[in-house]
Amino acid sequence: MQLYLSSYRFGNDLARMLCAAAANRRVGVIQNALDGYSDVPLRRAQLDREFAALTALGLTPEELDLRDYFGAEDRLRERVDQLSYLWVVGGNTFVLRLAMAASGLDRILQSWRGDERRVYGGYSAGACVLSPSLWGIHLADEPEVRPAGYPAEAIWEGLNLIPFYVAPHYRSDHVESAAIERTVAYYIDHKLPFVALRDGEALTLDDQTPWDYQVA
Repeated sequence: MQLYLSSYRFGNDLARMLCAAAANRRVGVIQNALDGYSDVPLRRAQLDREFAALTALGLTPEELDLRDYFGAEDRLRERVDQLSYLWVVGGNTFVLRLAMAASGLDRILQSWRGDERRVYGGYSAGACVLSPSLWGIHLADEPEVRPAGYPAEAIWEGLNLIPFYVAPHYRSDHVESAAIERTVAYYIDHKLPFVALRDGEALTLDDQTPWDYQVA
């Protein structure tokens, strides 16, 4: 599985997300990290923005709302099996993690390991959720946020698809940059491997990537 992990939005070279081995150009766009927000017009505008950028890249985007698959992992797997790409937008990492668990996407993504035809792209929360746990990012996101219809208990385990932590918006012109300084300090204090990304930066990784990222 190829990963394209951006700090904010599309990063400095979204074309790096393209995969020659992909079976098709269909990309599911997941916005569930935004489910804690009630501004429906803003959410629609953001989805349109994601669609425009992905379409310009030559992909065919479609919304994949995980709420439609809570408790229906088999149906979700059928849908996801038709996609070569996922694009997961930012928001609240804890809300996104709950949506992935309630729908079964967290288990489905584990089956993507080693599949060179699959690409997972995402930014901010969409990148952070892949880490071993959500400790550290709790200093920037609110673990207690619980949208209607969501499970009651927060999940602190990440997907563990990467063996390090991601600190997005590092020293950038972003509202969460100050909080991310505390996140980085947490990773350093607890001796956790991490990469701090400034807005505009992105990592492209695959199953053969040496995992040695860390900021001193």
